[in-house]
Amino acid sequence: MAANQYPNVSKAAARLGIFAFVILMVITLAGGCMTTTIGSGEGAVKYSVFGGTDLGKVYGEGLQIHPPWVSLIRYDVRMQEQLEDINALSSNGLSIGMDASVRWRPNAEELPDLHVTYGTDYYRKLVQPELRSAVREVVGQFTPEELYSSRRQELQSEIFNRVRTAVAGESVELEAVLIRDISLPDQIRGAIENKLKEEQEAERYQFTLVKEELEAQRKQIEATGQAEYQRIITESLSDRFLKFKGVEATQMLANSPNAKVVVIGGSDGLPIILGNQ
Repeated sequence: MAANQYPNVSKAAARLGIFAFVILMVITLAGGCMTTTIGSGEGAVKYSVFGGTDLGKVYGEGLQIHPPWVSLIRYDVRMQEQLEDINALSSNGLSIGMDASVRWRPNAEELPDLHVTYGTDYYRKLVQPELRSAVREVVGQFTPEELYSSRRQELQSEIFNRVRTAVAGESVELEAVLIRDISLPDQIRGAIENKLKEEQEAERYQFTLVKEELEAQRKQIEATGQAEYQRIITESLSDRFLKFKGVEATQMLANSPNAKVVVIGGSDGLPIILGNQ
């Protein structure tokens, strides 16, 4: 009779103990694996042991609280850059070394698809192979001389277009592909530099020839004009006109204050002017 005297008290104590145990477990779990901090410029994908990857939601920056059976996989969604050292063969089979820089970013809204398809190592699995493949294919269309000098911009644009097309449907946005340096064998580079120098000298010589030819034409035109001018003047200088000009000069000298002697009646009918000199 004494053992069952307080049955309600025993049940209440049992419930309280169970509730305290649950609260303790929640506090213990909440203090460890149930929080994830997503940093600036990051996004996260949710993965649950019971439901797999959540394809419908991307977690943004800040502190995220989740059950212990859920993990958040973080991705850097900012602009990223990687420098690649790639070897390829030119159109005539020579080995070409190239330093290429690629800039890209993952599409933040499509992180779950990217995670399911490639995972966090998507650059090595997707972007890098496409870049190397595009470089080798495009370089094979050019000669070493074209790569070294005249068509580098064309090479860069072609590689960029190929890689961008390849990754466009894979939740990755390609921003740029930059060719920083092209390495050729010393002998080939020296031959190309000599050829370019000779071409520049030939162009300079051709420019000089054209300049001299134009100068000769100018002088010829000038001489023709002077000859025509002399012909016109000569034809217009009649005897009567010359005598008239002589009379005018005589009148001007007569009015001049300088000392002079004018003798009228020269051999050609014009005055002879004698001065102090």
